[in-house]
Amino acid sequence: MAIQFIVILNRQGRLRLAKWYTAIGESQQRQTIKTIHKLISSRDHRKQSNFVLFENSRLVYKRYNGLFFVLCISLEDNELGYLEVIPLFVEILDSYFDGVCELDIVFNFYKVYRILDEIVVGGELQDTNKTTILNRIYAWDKFA
Repeated sequence: MAIQFIVILNRQGRLRLAKWYTAIGESQQRQTIKTIHKLISSRDHRKQSNFVLFENSRLVYKRYNGLFFVLCISLEDNELGYLEVIPLFVEILDSYFDGVCELDIVFNFYKVYRILDEIVVGGELQDTNKTTILNRIYAWDKFA
């Protein structure tokens, strides 16, 4: 499996969105999120890369405004390819919400999950065409 989980955290370490593609317990998820926040928030983002070794995997993350978008991938996977998924996800959110902010993610989490499911299914990357993804999401909105 390529992506093990996707997490969005704010600067204080509060979880804003989490999608787990591996089966782990709820207490282990909370501990993982705390560890991730400690690892990422302590790094100098201007001088260090966006990749961190984490247990038997690798974290790929990018910070946008006050949010950290974090993907956990296998060690064998191409981290640069997955680093491109994060800006794609943010661009789609930005287009859909006309300038996304943390509150959009918190109060419209069900829409954010739907957008994420258009990009990643079962931990595997499905589509990277922004226009196609947005068209499918707008089509869903017509039925909702």
